[in-house]
Amino acid sequence: MIVAVTGATGFVGSRLLPILAQGGQEVLALTRREASEVSGVEWVSGSLEDQGSLRRLAEGADALIHVAGVINADAAGFEAGNVAGTAAVLEAAKAAGVRRFVHVSSLAAREPELSHYGASKARSEALVRESGLDFGIVRPPAVYGPGDRETLELFRMAKRGLILLPPAGRLSLLHADDLARLLLALASPDAPNGFLAEPDDGRIGGWSHRELADALAEAVGRRARAVHMPKAALRLGAVLDRLVRRDGAKLTGDRVAYFCHDDWVAEPMLAPPPGFWKAEVPTREGLKATAAWYREQGWL
Repeated sequence: MIVAVTGATGFVGSRLLPILAQGGQEVLALTRREASEVSGVEWVSGSLEDQGSLRRLAEGADALIHVAGVINADAAGFEAGNVAGTAAVLEAAKAAGVRRFVHVSSLAAREPELSHYGASKARSEALVRESGLDFGIVRPPAVYGPGDRETLELFRMAKRGLILLPPAGRLSLLHADDLARLLLALASPDAPNGFLAEPDDGRIGGWSHRELADALAEAVGRRARAVHMPKAALRLGAVLDRLVRRDGAKLTGDRVAYFCHDDWVAEPMLAPPPGFWKAEVPTREGLKATAAWYREQGWL
């Protein structure tokens, strides 16, 4: 296959490219900036706002995997990146005659009333369903792995010995390489049309926040205390983070809204069939390997 990829220079995209290339696929990857050479990958310069570059990306592709998305913005930013951006990629895919469209959404789309992010992902899913293309949609849970700067904050707290958590709840986890393998499977000509998947690491019922904190402490090799923070304290933290880090703030009011939801466990009824895909990375081992990678890079 010839597979086109958006979001190729981000965390998930950077894990996806080598898995596609190793699988024998020809890869076209969109990039805003000069990108390092990756075996089997042809870079296409452009962005989601540039319809010309999207047409070049989609031309001749058998499948298009839309990974690009905005995870930290205001309502207008989410609308532009996740809704208008998806619409533009869909338009290019249809114009180029792309056979298969794979869309990376989020579990947050299940609860669109909670956050602007979740609402934008829900709207992007609706666009895909209404596109007339042969499609698959993936709602990843919390994704971790080497290169991720979002969960890095949790590893750093574990290393310091104090992990601040949202109010008690449960969540599912997934290693980025397992997500990448699922995206490749969904791009296949044999993949079912209209498939909505909520993948996870195979842990039934997911992880409680405290169980995750214990696993993170084990991954960094020290004991750590876990403390649940009330929603009001997280809201105050979001205000302070905005004051200190401005546009680089990691904790925002929008994120507080969905962090405090008590159920981000993948729905078992939406799990990919075992014969089609299953997670291969045991989470405790994956967390330890991720911590080791962070240390090698000087991030931890």
